[in-house]
Amino acid sequence: MRRRAVVAGAAVAVAATATGGGWWLRDRSAPSAAASSSAQAATGTVAVVRTDLSTTAHVTGALGFRDTYTVFAQGPGGTVTGLPRPGQVVNRGEPVFELDGRPVRLLYGARPAWRPFGAGMTGGADVRALEENLAALGHGQSLTVDDRFTAATAAAVRRWQQATGQAVTGRVELGAVTFQPGPVRVTEITAKLGATNRGEEPVLSGTSTAAAVTITVPAGRTYLVHAGDPVTVTMPDGTEVKGTVAYLSAVAETAPSMDGRAPQPTVTGLVTLDDPATGGDLDRAPVQVNVTGKSVRGVLAVPVTALVALAGGGYGVWVRDGAQRRLAGVTTGLFAETLVEVRGDVHEGDLVEVPVG
Repeated sequence: MRRRAVVAGAAVAVAATATGGGWWLRDRSAPSAAASSSAQAATGTVAVVRTDLSTTAHVTGALGFRDTYTVFAQGPGGTVTGLPRPGQVVNRGEPVFELDGRPVRLLYGARPAWRPFGAGMTGGADVRALEENLAALGHGQSLTVDDRFTAATAAAVRRWQQATGQAVTGRVELGAVTFQPGPVRVTEITAKLGATNRGEEPVLSGTSTAAAVTITVPAGRTYLVHAGDPVTVTMPDGTEVKGTVAYLSAVAETAPSMDGRAPQPTVTGLVTLDDPATGGDLDRAPVQVNVTGKSVRGVLAVPVTALVALAGGGYGVWVRDGAQRRLAGVTTGLFAETLVEVRGDVHEGDLVEVPVG
């Protein structure tokens, strides 16, 4: 009988219990032929149970943040006169850095600006992004959020400029704002105070504030982990939080081995947390991720050790009734480390033989 190998170490291990674990094999109906067996080993009995089974992959990961950002100065640039500090979180409308004494403010958007905003400009998704931010900052009175820069847009810009101490022009020059997908948690400052920045070099790098876990899975075990699988993450303090596998890369990479063994190809993936604020101050901390895969509920199960290989192929179990014993052919379903789903001539509560000692 093929027994599952458990892969241990830092990369991944696979485990299971009556409520979770194992892997899927193609069902094989056991023929009625008797098992080819000679000497009888010492046996005991256990009852056939009805329970839930599921696959579980135990994967190590590193806590971090979901997205990374690089912030550039746009437009004519200027002298760097203000910078944030590493670890600082910049939110919508707040200054990210400063050029020539003028704050460059953060607005949320999927794409960077590429032109100034003002009356007479053609419509576009960038105009919609500007209007969405003006409305979110409380300056959208009488403003219809769409793709057109109108008089109402210019009025909203003036209200925003007045509220933030800017020159009130009704225009937003290229470089006055930086569009990023969300709040920026500053991780590295590239620019230097007093230096001239023309946009060729990044000013700073950052991440999102949504915590996530990067996982590494051996290439040969990726069948155990799929996008959309629910997970439980054990944090460094022992608490458990829920999450979901966001994606698993389709490209395997091989890193040099640190212990002299042959390097093994691995695949990276990302786990998002149900509560993105969880563990936000534990960047790069190691965590344990339990990925729940396929599952079945309310099935009959016996210990894996109860299975006997039949001479004609497939599996059976010895069912004992008092002094009598009979060989019942079974079809296997979900395998677990200790239990296996069975279907066939067995019933809940039947006593099946298992080796002892």
